[in-house]
Amino acid sequence: MSQENSVEALLEEARLNASIPPPAERQRLREAANLSRAQVAAAVGVGRTTVANWETGHSDPTPPGRLPYLKLLKGLAEIYPATATPAPAAALEPTADPAPVPPAFVAAPETLRGPDGRAIEGDPGPCIRCGIETTYQSTDGRPLHSGALCQPADPQTAPAASSPSGVPAPAAAPVDPAPASPTPAPVPSRPERRARSAARAQADTTLLISRAVQEEAERAGGDEEAALKALIKRAIPDVMHLFNETRATARYDYTAYPALPDILKKPSKRDPDQIWEARPKFHHPGYSMKAAGEVRVTALDVNAAYLSALKCWLPIGKLEHSTGTDGVEPKRSGVHLITPAEWTHPNLPDPIGDRDEPGALWVTNSTLRLLQRLSGPKYGLTDAPVIHESWTSGATENFLDALRKLLSAARDEAIENRDTLTLEYVKAMYSKFISTMGESIHNREMVRPDWMHIIHSQAYANLWGKAYKAHQAGLHVVAMMGTDELHVTGDWRQVFPEGRGVSQMKVKHGDTKASGEYTVGKVG
Repeated sequence: MSQENSVEALLEEARLNASIPPPAERQRLREAANLSRAQVAAAVGVGRTTVANWETGHSDPTPPGRLPYLKLLKGLAEIYPATATPAPAAALEPTADPAPVPPAFVAAPETLRGPDGRAIEGDPGPCIRCGIETTYQSTDGRPLHSGALCQPADPQTAPAASSPSGVPAPAAAPVDPAPASPTPAPVPSRPERRARSAARAQADTTLLISRAVQEEAERAGGDEEAALKALIKRAIPDVMHLFNETRATARYDYTAYPALPDILKKPSKRDPDQIWEARPKFHHPGYSMKAAGEVRVTALDVNAAYLSALKCWLPIGKLEHSTGTDGVEPKRSGVHLITPAEWTHPNLPDPIGDRDEPGALWVTNSTLRLLQRLSGPKYGLTDAPVIHESWTSGATENFLDALRKLLSAARDEAIENRDTLTLEYVKAMYSKFISTMGESIHNREMVRPDWMHIIHSQAYANLWGKAYKAHQAGLHVVAMMGTDELHVTGDWRQVFPEGRGVSQMKVKHGDTKASGEYTVGKVG
């Protein structure tokens, strides 16, 4: 390189260094271009967590990714300036090929977070956006609900809308203020403040779901089908935002892009990886479902099976290899190569599911835990599986618990209000969250196929537990399929509560013969 070119290169780098935008602007530019952190990380040669730290102010860009990252920001700033002029009304008409729907839940200003990614708490004060007390702070030190997810508790007393510049209008002074109390109110303790903040944060996050539904319903002009289509289209970015917000106060971070062993990698787009999810497809050999008979059967439907399965042991770090039983511990999870014992109970489904070939196979931690329970002294139904090797990490059962509770509460409220639109939107969020957390082009925020398999297997394990409960109560299990279908004889209402709640069961309805109530014949 010539001396002149070297000088010009240094000047260009100096210009970029002098114009580096603040963290909040870095995130705004990325979101304006509808880019994921994973895409930016791949482009500049760093990890996704590094990009997240740059956007939240945990760290500043450093070489070797600094220069390409600054060039990217400079180019995005030219395309998406911070003070863009609003487009004329005519330009806002829908086109035949609309742009991809951006994430609906945009949090700004930024929440102050520590090096571990957790939102930092301080002295309580009125939130700069909604005025309700919070112990969380913004990056400039002012009180702000985590992720800026807030709105006034009473819509009738909501402050005026923000001005075009984005600065909230000042609240009007009370006409007749009450006299100050002679005795100051007691200051809540830190645990009390934390409990109130957690409850308020969940309430604030729940409001995002109702806002999204209201937005799309209004945009569709009362066309519920069009509104539902729009909600399903935005379900993935919306649920990922909810997931990130429920992780704001978590005690530990997780690995979103671990190095995966070959058994968890798809050899091609059409071919699956090597993990066996133990999907059940059981039909009792003593009954014939093809011919009607005298035995009355009820097809039951498990409500929100995948939503319940979010409570399972998930590995949170990089998977590590071990042989034998070295990696099998109560607080570790992952995938295991096992040889299961023979199943000798024709009246109960095989917990390993239907297999074409015997021998060793890779199963998830959910399946292994089920087999270990069934081989223990409480059940004594089978011998313990032989464990050959494992890929595991430290794990927790409550990793997705906050998200599960949030979506369950929204689902319950939608059922109570007979709100089909919200109900289908919530279902789309948790089902797509699970199905795209593996290798998916629709969700670049994480690549955890091990989580996807473990959650699927947990749903099957939960269904097996219901089949066993029915069997123990004297009912005959005629069939068990998928994650949510259980066919039994007898008075099932004496065993399972009826309803649409997550912990309840209902009669399955549909167009197939094996829906609702039907009869089968006995096999001699």
